[in-house]
Amino acid sequence: MSEMFSEEWMGKFMEEWNKEPDLSDALAKIGFNSVIAYGFDGDDAPKGYISIENGKATAAGAFDGQDINWDLRATPENWGKWMKKPPGMMGLGVAYTSRKLKFNVGDYSAMVKDPRMATPFIKSFTVMGRA
Repeated sequence: MSEMFSEEWMGKFMEEWNKEPDLSDALAKIGFNSVIAYGFDGDDAPKGYISIENGKATAAGAFDGQDINWDLRATPENWGKWMKKPPGMMGLGVAYTSRKLKFNVGDYSAMVKDPRMATPFIKSFTVMGRA
């Protein structure tokens, strides 16, 4: 297994993203476009990014200063835990309010209030576990 959020890992994540209809197809239905960065709490910059166009991942790799819409941070231990056992809506809320999952960029409240976005977001943790 490659290092979490590395160039190789993000490439595999992109492949898995596009194979998961509950993620890519669900986001395509709402015309979701974003660049999402992932990294570790306390680091200056994210480690990896994935670019989503109309629900489908079109690019991914090591973060290199891309303009981003979302920047998600957690400890390596928490990322690993959520990849093994993805949080539900309640677990996601607890992770956010306890600052175990940080949105350095992006609006958690707007996302979680829209089930068309929240449900695929939770599914993204399952897909991460396949990368």
